[in-house]
Amino acid sequence: MTASDNRTVLRLAFWGIPLSLGVMGLKLLAWWVTGSVALLSDGLESVVNVVAAVIAYAMIGYAAKPADAGHPFGHHKAEYFSAVIEGVLIVVAALSILWEAVPEMMAPSLLKAPALGLAINFAAGVVNAIWAYVLIRAGRAHRSPALSADGHHILSDVVTSAGVLAGLVLAVATGYAILDPLLAVVVAANILFQGWKVISRSIDGLMDKAVPAEEEEAIKQAIAANAGGSLGVHDLKTRQAGPATFVDFHMVVPEAMPVGDAHDICDRIEDAIRAVHPGARIAIHVEPEGEKAHGVRVKTRTG
Repeated sequence: MTASDNRTVLRLAFWGIPLSLGVMGLKLLAWWVTGSVALLSDGLESVVNVVAAVIAYAMIGYAAKPADAGHPFGHHKAEYFSAVIEGVLIVVAALSILWEAVPEMMAPSLLKAPALGLAINFAAGVVNAIWAYVLIRAGRAHRSPALSADGHHILSDVVTSAGVLAGLVLAVATGYAILDPLLAVVVAANILFQGWKVISRSIDGLMDKAVPAEEEEAIKQAIAANAGGSLGVHDLKTRQAGPATFVDFHMVVPEAMPVGDAHDICDRIEDAIRAVHPGARIAIHVEPEGEKAHGVRVKTRTG
């Protein structure tokens, strides 16, 4: 990630804080004027959004710090901690919603001022939908796990809000007050599922999962097209740490090849990989012909 990317990601994370506060205020206002436990559940999820936005801003700033003696590979993984914390908070919000909704199912009550409350909640949902689109797109473009996690969480919030609004309109139209707490339970189940997905994606990053298969294939193609002069490549390993891609492999060269020639091949390969993954951290172990090869082999193109 370039310095410009870092500034963009950090700026988006910062603006997520006041925006999340505004949406939270609208949703809690909608709950206050209606007394709806379903709208309360929507509001509680927005509280999580605010806390998550603050954590994301702090972690993105830390992840952007350059490598130092104590962290020679950089601080990129800090973003994954942000996403894990957000996932845990989502789960806590879901359990809080269930705590409120289950007793309400025993004695459901009709909503107060439903039209005003639903209109306020709808406005909050529109703002969230636009912001989720911005974050998800930026998260992909800048390879930021924190922005992506925040965007997908807010998108799930939008879907939840739409379901809540549709259900409450039905509850008001039919007079079935029990639909309100039932919707809250459905919201809680959806939030639990989304929380698990956020945590799962973050754990993959913390555990050094390889880059997606299509990205690894693009790396292999870049190596194969630019390794002419070598005898082969093997033991390819990749991993993703926040926005940074790490690539590591062994390259076999003729025993009599000058070091300078081998170095030129490495430079050529590194340039090709960085054309696919800008800023990739690449380690190439050059070994002479006759060494025992092992691991994942990549065929090279000659000529």
